[in-house]
Amino acid sequence: MGESVPGRAVIPLFPLGTPLFPGVVLPLQIFEPRYRRLIAELGALPEGPERRFGVVAIRQGWEVEQVAPAEALFDVGCTAVLRLISPRPDGGYRVVAVGGERFRLLDVLLPDPDSGEPPYLRAEVEWLVEEEAAEEAAGDSEAAGEGHPPALTGPGPGKDAADGPGDDVVTDVVRGSLELLAGNVRELFARYVADVAVRQSGGVGALPEDVLAALTGDEEDGEDGAEADPTASALREVSDDARGLSWLVASAALLTTEDRQALLAESATRRRLTLESRLLRRELTLLRTLGAVPVPLAQFAGPLTPN
Repeated sequence: MGESVPGRAVIPLFPLGTPLFPGVVLPLQIFEPRYRRLIAELGALPEGPERRFGVVAIRQGWEVEQVAPAEALFDVGCTAVLRLISPRPDGGYRVVAVGGERFRLLDVLLPDPDSGEPPYLRAEVEWLVEEEAAEEAAGDSEAAGEGHPPALTGPGPGKDAADGPGDDVVTDVVRGSLELLAGNVRELFARYVADVAVRQSGGVGALPEDVLAALTGDEEDGEDGAEADPTASALREVSDDARGLSWLVASAALLTTEDRQALLAESATRRRLTLESRLLRRELTLLRTLGAVPVPLAQFAGPLTPN
């Protein structure tokens, strides 16, 4: 929807109280007339990536139009691609969307009721590119050089370049270090989820067995026809996907909006996982020091969100 130029687009905007992340499911209950119109317009489009709107987290206040949008909203958001639209008898909708592409707000377009424009917010955005390829080819060579013998990054004194490893060896080290980092974050996340369960329900027994198995990696084939817990399914899906794991942790951990925004704004998986490792260690320390969960897990469990 809306005009676009290379790398930029004008998209409908849907402010929420918390950011959305790529690949994360977002159920919503739509009841405001302006957003009913938005969903109706998107529903008229063919199924696919164009059925999207931008989700941005609110920095302050709930009526964004009453203050300067630049002050009310964070500047990095994520598109939500509609996957399911279910009309309700009262004229509203229940919808399910999935996080798509990240973007940066360039300008927020307020609705003008006298111009015939849509009644909902729109925004000019620029798309943010993931840095996976560049990260592996260049930036992560620093990680390969940290904590490894000099021979892995170049010839030592008195050695010819031919004696040192080739580019393939350095690339393997870089990839291996990313796998180690993802494994570290997965282990921290497992401890974190278990600690939250203990403090909310008195023991890890509050977690479904398949969730515990997925967290620890100690999985066995379940009974035929048994329905897997959604958390366990998500963990299994990202078990070998560092990028997917980073978005799962960002969306599921009980972090502040500012922490979540920092993770959303980070374009490199390695740096995102490194930040998550620090955040999870901090949260584990707080959990064990204070002996309490700062906010209810249910707040981040994906309930239908009023708009």
